Amino acid sequence: MPRLFRSVMIVLTLLALVPLGLLVKARVTDSPLPRFMIIFDMDNQARYKAQQANPVFADGRAMRPPVEGAVARGDRGDDPHRTEGRVGDGWAETFPRPVDEAMLRRGRERFGIYCAPCHGLDGGGDGIVSRRAERLMEGTWVLPSNLADDVVAARPVGHIYNSIRNGIRKMPAYGPQIPVDDRWAITAYVRALQRSRRATLDDAPPAAREELLAETE
Repeated sequence: MPRLFRSVMIVLTLLALVPLGLLVKARVTDSPLPRFMIIFDMDNQARYKAQQANPVFADGRAMRPPVEGAVARGDRGDDPHRTEGRVGDGWAETFPRPVDEAMLRRGRERFGIYCAPCHGLDGGGDGIVSRRAERLMEGTWVLPSNLADDVVAARPVGHIYNSIRNGIRKMPAYGPQIPVDDRWAITAYVRALQRSRRATLDDAPPAAREELLAETE
């Protein structure tokens, strides 16, 4: 085989590997820009965002109103205390059902899933998502509330329930993800966290009180 022909084949082979190398690099390299896609997935397709105009429909709206006669799903009901956290014209001051240990355990579990990433496991507002957002220093992050703060602790339980259901300020609504009873369970656990920050020795059960006193001696 002539040396020139062999050299040309080597060069062409190496050049043919360049596109493949660029594709691999684009797929594995961290970048703030969208990844290069050979085949566009469903997360990268033509779509309308909320509140955008859409000429396809006669009313020109992308967001479609409910179909006439549609039956609401979710937390609709005849008891606004349970479903909305309201009694009359104000926020409920009491829970719609008795708070027991099972409810608190459920609330702690759900709190760990939905709330702790931002608020932290102790509700102090320093969850892993919040700490990460602060490190990025983009200037747009609003610190989550300290759930044990006096302002939050003074709110009625219905207000806390509503914040979970419909969101508050920068916090989004979790009503679509969290059922009614779980919202109340989380509310009860938040109250427990608040009380734990203000607990005294008299709040501990007698057996635990004796243990605590023994540890301080």
